[in-house]
Amino acid sequence: MILEKIARLGSILACLCCFLGNANAQTEEDAFFMKDIYTTALEEQYGYNWLRDLTENVGARLSGSPAADEAVGFVKAHLEAAGFDTVFLQEVTDVPRWQRGTTETVRMIDAPIWGTRELSALSLGNSVGTPPGGLQAPVIEVHEIDHLDSLGRASLAGKIVFFNRPFDNSKISPSSAYGGAVDQRVYGPTRAAEYGAVAVVVRSMTGRRDDIPHTGVTQYLGDTDSIPGIAISTVAADHLAQALAETNELELFIEMDCENLSPVTSYNVIGDWFGTDTTAPYILLGAHLDSWDVGTGAHDDGAGCAHIMDAVHLLRQQEYQPTHPIRLVFFMNEENGLKGGRQYAEAAEKQGVKHLAAIESDSGGFLPLGFRCDGVPEALTPGFRQLNRLSDLFSPYRIDFSTGGSGADISPLKPQGPLLIGFRTSPQRYFDLHHTRADVFSAVHPRELELGSAAIASLVYLLDQYGAGK
Repeated sequence: MILEKIARLGSILACLCCFLGNANAQTEEDAFFMKDIYTTALEEQYGYNWLRDLTENVGARLSGSPAADEAVGFVKAHLEAAGFDTVFLQEVTDVPRWQRGTTETVRMIDAPIWGTRELSALSLGNSVGTPPGGLQAPVIEVHEIDHLDSLGRASLAGKIVFFNRPFDNSKISPSSAYGGAVDQRVYGPTRAAEYGAVAVVVRSMTGRRDDIPHTGVTQYLGDTDSIPGIAISTVAADHLAQALAETNELELFIEMDCENLSPVTSYNVIGDWFGTDTTAPYILLGAHLDSWDVGTGAHDDGAGCAHIMDAVHLLRQQEYQPTHPIRLVFFMNEENGLKGGRQYAEAAEKQGVKHLAAIESDSGGFLPLGFRCDGVPEALTPGFRQLNRLSDLFSPYRIDFSTGGSGADISPLKPQGPLLIGFRTSPQRYFDLHHTRADVFSAVHPRELELGSAAIASLVYLLDQYGAGK
């Protein structure tokens, strides 16, 4: 009996050693494959050159504009030239069509310290314009949206509200500081209009003190009359606050000729690379094609578009054949409506399209930090466990995994059950450029961008090989 137990134990140990040997061999093979991906990315710089082509030959790509239409054609042609198995346009209806116009003026009138002075300004996206000839009114400074409730109509009617809550630069993550300040830009004009204000001026959404104004979306909600919203640079905001500290009778002149036109139909651009298993769910790679109309949207989100184009290119350069179909989706209208992401999810549910995972790149072309995961519990728990099992393969590249969100365009897919993964980069310089004229190709570093492409390509490879833990 003892001899039988010893023999049985020996057999088990032999099988275990064989299993561990195969696992180690597989891990070693994966590591070498990933190393080849990174080497190719850094040497070829395909994504960096693709981004140059997009930003310099198409430029800014505001939703609903002729330039956005040109970008759709540009990406479709590149997907076809790259040999994707299917390339098609998915209709996105009711896309906002907002035009900035040519006049964006904010002027202090006879201000203490500064006198009559122009302030660097950019209209907020989706904002209405001022009446012809502009408007002039007293200005009142607030730091919290809820402060409007305590001031009430008696204090705010006929006034220009100046939202001047700065970034909390004590936070390690500027993204957290942005989240703590951006409500005044998004909802400030609607909330101020409820109390009879005639316009809103907002401190730009950045922790950096400079004279570059930042645009970004504002949303008009409910039946309240729409009033103009415009952002001023952080330097201009400090100057205005200094003047208001000297007097409570300061007036501003504002003139804007931006306008909202009738919505239009645009398109998501989709390219599929078929896998060997025709029944397998998709691995989706997404980024948004639209950008604001200042700068050329190089980081936001041209870099994301370059990342996903590059990721497939890198896998093909290794002569890799996926098991799962790989789908690239270039979403339209993330910046001022999220129509593309929502309508893609609606179509996927209606058509029964299944996704193993969806990966989004929308944090710029900066140094990669890792991936953040989300999903319904049935997807997130096993998926995150699986990624952590594979995390040692990413340690040479300083890539980690965390939970807590993914991306705006893929988030509508969450109820359908895929693992949602947001690619993360270092955020320390992101909001210096975000939604400004400074977001141009020269602000993107080739090695940082390519390290992002390699990280995404490697993750796609491992998800294709080992699944998402379901």
